[in-house]
Amino acid sequence: MPPADALFLGIPPGLWQALGLTFELAAVTTLVLFVLGLPLAYWLNRSRSRWIPIIEALVTLPIVLPPTVIGFYLLVAFSPQHAPGSWWVALTGGTLSFTFTGLVIGSVFYSLPFAVQPFQAALKGVSPDLLQAGQTLGASALSVFFRVHLPLAQRGVAVGLTLAFAHTLGEFGVVLMIGGALPGRTKVASIALYDEVQKMNDNVAHAYAAVLLLTSFALLLAMAVLQRVKAPNHHP
Repeated sequence: MPPADALFLGIPPGLWQALGLTFELAAVTTLVLFVLGLPLAYWLNRSRSRWIPIIEALVTLPIVLPPTVIGFYLLVAFSPQHAPGSWWVALTGGTLSFTFTGLVIGSVFYSLPFAVQPFQAALKGVSPDLLQAGQTLGASALSVFFRVHLPLAQRGVAVGLTLAFAHTLGEFGVVLMIGGALPGRTKVASIALYDEVQKMNDNVAHAYAAVLLLTSFALLLAMAVLQRVKAPNHHP
C-alpha cells in the first residue's frame, strides 16, 4: 500500500496518471469518431448501395463481439509482419502495438457503433421537408448539412459523442491486448484498477473505482437529459 502522503483523495500519483491517460484517450477517440463517424452515418442513411447492410453489420459488430477478439485481430494487424502495421513501421520507424496511437485506433473501432448509431438516428429524425426547403433556396448540399441538418440533429449527435466517451472510459479487453500496461503510455484506468485489485489494495481500488463510477454516472445522466429534450423542429 502506498504511504498516506503519496495519496490524493485516496489515490496514489500513478493511478491519477492512469486516469489522466484514460480521459485523454476518451477525448481523442471521441473527436476522431465525430470527424469520421458523422460522415459515415450520413452516408449510411442516404446511400442506396446493396452493400449497406454488410457495412452496417461491420460497424455494429463491436457491440456483440468479445473485446479480446477485436484486440487480437488489431494486434495482428499492428504487427510489423502485416499491413497496416508494416506501413506504419516504414513511415515512422516504430510499431503501433503498445503505443497511445494504437490505443486510439483500437478505441475508435471498439466505440464506433456507440457513436454512429445515435448519429444515424439523429440525422434521420430531421424532417426532409426542412432540408428540401434549404436546397430550394439555392443552398449547396454541404451548406444545408452544416446550417440546417447538423444544428437540428445536434442533441442526438451530442448523445452519440457522450456515449462514445463513456464507453471508451470503461475499455479493458481491447486496450489490454494492444497496449498492455505501460505506465504513462498505455496503462489506462480499467487496467490500473485491475492491478490494484490483484495486489489486494482494496482502499485504493475503492477510491479509484469511485472516480470512474461518478464520472460514468454523470455522463449517462447528461445523455439522458439530452435525450429527453425535444428537438427544435418537434411539436407537442
